[in-house]
Parts: sequence; C-alpha cells; structure tokens
Amino acid sequence: MHLLISKKITIYLLMFCFLVSINNISLINISFPKIENIEIVGLNINERKKIESMVNEANFKNIFYVDKQYLQKKINSIKIIEHFEIFKNYPSTLKIFIKEAKILAQTKKNNSNYFIGSNGKLILNDYSNSNLPFVFGDLDVKEFLKFKNEVDKSNFDFKKIVKLYYFKSKRWNIETPEGYLIKLSRNDVKKDLNLFVRLSNEDKFKNELVIDFRQKDQIILYGK
Repeated sequence: MHLLISKKITIYLLMFCFLVSINNISLINISFPKIENIEIVGLNINERKKIESMVNEANFKNIFYVDKQYLQKKINSIKIIEHFEIFKNYPSTLKIFIKEAKILAQTKKNNSNYFIGSNGKLILNDYSNSNLPFVFGDLDVKEFLKFKNEVDKSNFDFKKIVKLYYFKSKRWNIETPEGYLIKLSRNDVKKDLNLFVRLSNEDKFKNELVIDFRQKDQIILYGK
C-alpha cells in the first residue's frame, strides 16, 4: 500500500515538473513591450531632444523596467526644469510632463552670465536680457527667492526693479526706472516697500531719490 502511494506521489511530482517546465519556456518566450514612443510636454524642441537622448541612452529593456530614479537624476540636470512627472502609458509609450522654471532675474558669477530661476537654480545664458532686473553682489539664490517672496507680498511691483544689490548682511538695495535708490532694512522688506509706494505718490517727495530704511524707526530721504 505504501509502495503504491509512493509511486503515485512520484508520478504527480514528475507531472508537476513537466508542467512547470512548459510554463517557464512560455514565459521566456513572452515579448515584453519596448518603449516605442517618448512624449514630452512642456519644453522647447532642443530640451525635448536632450531628454529623448537620455531615455534612449539608458536602453531600458522594456516599459515595465524603466528606472524612474535614474531618469529623475538625469532630467534634474537640465536646470530650466522646475517640476516633472513620468508616466507609463502601456503598452509602449513613456510620457513626461514638465514645468519650466520662471526666469526672475539675471546675474553674473565667475565671469559668466546667468538667469535666476524660480526653482532656485542659476541657468547659464550667453546674452543679457534688459527686461530682467540685474542682481549685483555675491548672490545667495535662496536669499533672493525669500526676498522676491516678500516683494510679491507687498504693494510694490517687482517688474519695476532695474537693479538689485545684495549685501553679505542679507540686506538689499533696489534701483527703479525712475531713478529711485531704495535702501531696505534687513527684516522689514514688505513694510519698507509699502511705505515707499505711499511716499512716491506724494509730490513733496518726488525729488528725494534716495530712500533709506536701514535705521530702525527712521526714514532718511535725500537727492542723489
């Protein structure tokens, strides 16, 4: 009786191994879909080509095995990009949606010209844009973004800035198209700018081109 049971078990095991072998062969022969299309939304044609090259150079075997971390590292090296998302559109399309950083200002560092992006990155450029404020000084981009945020919360229009001067004390001076030089305090940028807007609308202050807020609870006005 035990011998009969042993024979049955052996037969079942052989059948199981046979079926598993067939299935393995079938799995090996399955052709997983490769990436045939790369759709990139949100960049100019030159930057799109860069990302397409990055995907192609990665040589992913198929769409199931796309290494998103690898792509994120590569795409983040393009400094104009602020945010992006990667989607797999089965069976064979990779979609990448990109948000470009806003260009806020321009500056010079190590004898090279840069744009300052809303993503906190310096973006190399080969020309000067007269429509953007120029930042002088040893710029800390994080401090610039904090300053820009304070300006945006005030009644002063950031677009009215021609030149910005950054000091190591983390203080700012502003020059406007009308010739005003505004010497801001370190901690009350919003308050200073709101007061400047009010003063600049009063005729008796029209000739006072330097407005100095650096002294606490004092405003010093004088002509250039």
